[in-house]
Amino acid sequence: MTRILLDKQSVECAVYGGAILGGGGGGWIEDGLRIGRLAVDVGQVDLWTIDEFDDGDLLVAVGLVGAPGAKERHVTPVHYLKALELLRKQLDRPIQGIITNENGATATVNGWFQAAVSGLPVVDCPCNGRAHPTGVMGSLNLSEASDYVSRQVAVGGGAGRYLEVSVAGTLERAAATIRNASMEAGGLVAVARNPVTAAHAKHNGAPGAIRQAMAVGEALLSHRGEAAIVAVVDELGGKIIASGPVTACSLETTGGFDVGTVIINDRCEMTFWNEYMTMERDGERLATFPDLIMTLDAETARPLVSAAIQKGQKVYAIAVPREKLILSTTMHSEKLLKPIEDIIHKPILPYVFAAG
Repeated sequence: MTRILLDKQSVECAVYGGAILGGGGGGWIEDGLRIGRLAVDVGQVDLWTIDEFDDGDLLVAVGLVGAPGAKERHVTPVHYLKALELLRKQLDRPIQGIITNENGATATVNGWFQAAVSGLPVVDCPCNGRAHPTGVMGSLNLSEASDYVSRQVAVGGGAGRYLEVSVAGTLERAAATIRNASMEAGGLVAVARNPVTAAHAKHNGAPGAIRQAMAVGEALLSHRGEAAIVAVVDELGGKIIASGPVTACSLETTGGFDVGTVIINDRCEMTFWNEYMTMERDGERLATFPDLIMTLDAETARPLVSAAIQKGQKVYAIAVPREKLILSTTMHSEKLLKPIEDIIHKPILPYVFAAG
């Protein structure tokens, strides 16, 4: 099947499965459910595979940029639409489809509301099949195209902090500008950016990753408690690494990101930069981004983003090897992964590229 009419059940599965693939980031479940349900209420939302498009068809990525833990974040459906419309006016040809920047509780349904209002299809080819911290990581490897001019629009903020920002330039400078805008807007902005051809998205993105999120969500929601967590790791080919109380945790929102650590049972330590970056037990490295590391509530099996973790919570921590995920070409770039080390102060590259 190459086209699916999305409905409220699709929303539930996509949001909860996306929350797992968010790996600690990717937005909040409540936000994802709200925007996803609104989308299927106000219009028809069609999910197409990338093979439905001609190679030269133009696709635009939409998403959110900022820190999920920011206290003054404020993004509404109107902001999503405004960002897409402002970008559309800058282009010299029509948009044929919308892709999300990544999987996550909110991210997986990014674009669904815009699709419902505009009539454009959602394309099952996210810029990345798991959530990631930086905009460049979700850029479909455009950072390697020296002549590419990145066009990005950001809209967000509540009373007194509302802004609209439109920028064109190198990918790195444009992404940095949008990140700064998110801080000025209170921590989060809706974005539309980086128009590309369907051929480029297919080669560099993550075709099928939305369907993977929906399958993971169905596995989670079809069970309860520990059985739900077991169903998730079975679906993804991962493992339960630790369970027990959170004995220590820290979080600092800096530079538009949430940065910190979570420790379970005084033994299992995880670092995060929005998303979980490393997992170690008794000092032994067990998983390293872009491996998927995720926490879930021990009683309800509800996925817990890194910004929601509190000391004393009883949680499960799972890990899924990167080979089991649908990832973009950016997840194989030493240049894009290297900055993680400066943020979390732990090695990344030796573990990711150890096998050559």
